Amino acid sequence: MKPMKSIPAILEDARSSARSLATSSESQRNAALGSIARSLEASADSILAANSADLAAAREAGLSPALLDRLSLDSSRIAGIVRSVQEVASLPDPLGQSQPLGKRPNGLRVQRLRIPLGVLAVIYEARPNVTVEAACLAIKSGNAIVLRGGREAMESNRALVGAVRAGLAAAGLPQSCVQWIEDPSRERVVELLGAVGQVDLAIPRGGAELMKLVDACARVPVIRHGQGITHVFLDQDADPSMAAEIVFNSKVQRPGVCNALETLLIHRDLVANGTWAAIADRLVRSAKVELRVDEVAAGALAGPAIPHRLAQPSDWDTEFLSLTLAVRTVASLDEALSHIAEHGTRHTASIVTGNREHAERFLREVDASCVLWNASTRFNDGGELGLGSEMGISTTKIHAFGPMGLRELTTEKYVVYGTGQVRQ
Repeated sequence: MKPMKSIPAILEDARSSARSLATSSESQRNAALGSIARSLEASADSILAANSADLAAAREAGLSPALLDRLSLDSSRIAGIVRSVQEVASLPDPLGQSQPLGKRPNGLRVQRLRIPLGVLAVIYEARPNVTVEAACLAIKSGNAIVLRGGREAMESNRALVGAVRAGLAAAGLPQSCVQWIEDPSRERVVELLGAVGQVDLAIPRGGAELMKLVDACARVPVIRHGQGITHVFLDQDADPSMAAEIVFNSKVQRPGVCNALETLLIHRDLVANGTWAAIADRLVRSAKVELRVDEVAAGALAGPAIPHRLAQPSDWDTEFLSLTLAVRTVASLDEALSHIAEHGTRHTASIVTGNREHAERFLREVDASCVLWNASTRFNDGGELGLGSEMGISTTKIHAFGPMGLRELTTEKYVVYGTGQVRQ
């Protein structure tokens, strides 16, 4: 078996390929993405076989249903990955865009020019689709990328990276602009996070344990893509039918992802008028959602005998990633805002209301990467928001906040045109 490359060797290759990629043309990068899409389609059977092996090992290891869902690939998901590659290829080139800043009194002309970041290190868990989406966003934006996925997706990632690199080779771009770390150990993550001068940006995607490691070890710039303790607030002026649909979709459509609903805040008037009981009945009856509710919300469920359990304080700070929902009753918009400020993770929050004043205040005051009015939390997603795909959803407010697309993987440098000026 071929020995695994060291982290310094991987990063040296990535740095070299980043220089080549930064000087490539838009047509070259788009051709590479097209080639990758075709390679993925041609490799679909081997990718599915690799994923089946990962799933079998994950079931034997007792992974949760949420993680199994994140890990799982099928023909429709592979088709979706291929579409995302094609969508990224169709997006405008983020590189080379110039912004004139005017002419100085001494005649200097000043511009800002958009350029790649350089070498990206993406650390993620369970989701093999991230392997392709992250690689293709990096290629389109002129960045080299080092991928470190979780051990539970080892075979899937091996097959996907192979298909991506085959597509790059067919298009004439260096395969080394997409690097994969086969060793899933914590030590390799620590090396990446400490690779000052070699990694321009680390993007960790995962739960609390990964973020603790990042906080302890990171010496390179980091944009966190952390927990999604996501909220929906049903205001007293919410339309009952709309509220029911948004809550059900936010929680049930795909519960194991970061933009799925975790805590429902409901105005006490909607508890009193039966709206809450109807929502709860549908959640339990149609989707077998486990409800963890406060005492006021529990009182409305006793008569119709809707199964539930009383919430514990820790439930307000838990990302369940499953069909479990924490529910708290509030007396006002102010109380809802206070709860989100205390327990939110700057990820996603939605208000359902017919009151524009309340909605605008919610959108203005909630500190989250995406805030919504009368819409499901599931829309906080790069593809849904028109980015084609996403590197992840940033919960860090510096440089990028929310879904990271092509523009967020670039920066700007100043370009100055002179005619011989010297500074006095």
